[in-house]
Amino acid sequence: MPLQPVIPKYITVHLGPPGSDAQNATVPFIDYLKNVASSEIYPTWPEAALRANIFAQTTFALNRIYTEWYRSRGYDFDITNDTRYDQKFIPNREVYDSVSRIVDEQFNSYVVRNGFIQPLFTQYCNGTTAFCRGLSQWGSVGLAQEGLNAYQILQYYYGNDISIVFNAPVSDNTASYPGRPLRVGMVGEEIRLLKIELNRIGRNYPAIGSNLTEDVVFSVETENAVKRFQSIFNLTPDGIVGPATWYRIKDIFNGVKGLAELQGEGLRFDEIAPMYASAISLGSAGDLVGYIQYYLYVISYFDDDIPILSVDGIFGPQTERTVRAFQQKYGLTVDGIVGRQTYSKILEVYDSLLSVLPQYTPDYIEIFPGVFLTRGAQGQNVSNLQTLINRAAARYPNIPSLTVDGVFGAQTENAVRVIQQFVGRPVTGFVGPLTWYAIVNLGRE
Repeated sequence: MPLQPVIPKYITVHLGPPGSDAQNATVPFIDYLKNVASSEIYPTWPEAALRANIFAQTTFALNRIYTEWYRSRGYDFDITNDTRYDQKFIPNREVYDSVSRIVDEQFNSYVVRNGFIQPLFTQYCNGTTAFCRGLSQWGSVGLAQEGLNAYQILQYYYGNDISIVFNAPVSDNTASYPGRPLRVGMVGEEIRLLKIELNRIGRNYPAIGSNLTEDVVFSVETENAVKRFQSIFNLTPDGIVGPATWYRIKDIFNGVKGLAELQGEGLRFDEIAPMYASAISLGSAGDLVGYIQYYLYVISYFDDDIPILSVDGIFGPQTERTVRAFQQKYGLTVDGIVGRQTYSKILEVYDSLLSVLPQYTPDYIEIFPGVFLTRGAQGQNVSNLQTLINRAAARYPNIPSLTVDGVFGAQTENAVRVIQQFVGRPVTGFVGPLTWYAIVNLGRE
């Protein structure tokens, strides 16, 4: 899910109940709302009632989209037109002028519960043949005739602790799955979101556990939690988060949080606020800038078309020039900004370089292996790390030396923490490109 809801340009409607072989229809979101409103309510109703109902219909649809209610369950649509589940949509029907005007005015506004970010599950029913805990369509007419405005009608049915978000941005409806399987050693905001969701699910399913550190690193502990989740929910327990696991986690998270319920737990922005900005540009600073600089630094060492740069965690003019040169070479938009596409391409080029690096240099162990190392990791990358730590220990007595056994255990973690404190890095105990870079520098004559 995106961090903040956006108004989608299009919505895909399944023209039948979930699981049926009915066709899908992809239509502009604004046209969908006009169709639904014209199918659900009457144009002769008081304007306050029309507006309240259209707010509810808009928000209901946005909740389905934001929570990926159907897509997280394996369907290829956002909502159905079956009123047992969703709201009425009749393909190619005419729409009412009064309805069309109001939808044009408020299609990018929606209802939220105060303090939460997801569009409220604005359940409603007609109030004559069907009754529910949410808005009564015919009841809203009576309230409008009594003089209540649209907001007061919504408060009457959904509570006084609601607000309306006006003029939300309109954007493409982007799936939450990051587009690549997540596994041990990877880093990114999507991994932090994954951990937040697993921790919350773990409160309802204690066998999963709920003590993952909510940072951006896919650690061995994260892998183990994913395996436990997969075992409980009948998925292949490989610890890798592909589309099936990603959306099953999202489905269960939606359920335990009640995000598609009128009175659910809700989702606060501070629960999922990103550690890093979605785009890094001139003036940015911090670890993510340092990661980008390190990857580009290594790439530039082997590619004369990419200007070499300093790894200092500050996105200055030198870094911008290098980013622009990289974007130019790889056919990206040359704007000097590292967004998702540029960052993914940097990682792709870096990984490709690693695959051929040994034939170019005997000192390839000094190059960060492209995956973050955390306690529990094993293999050649850990052996290389331990060798580099021992080089540093030979020059600095306060750094403990290690047995090179390829196992990232307590002693290796302790040595990493000592080094991080020594060089002024955050003492996390895991090794990313900046800690690796510092260890290499400490061990050089």
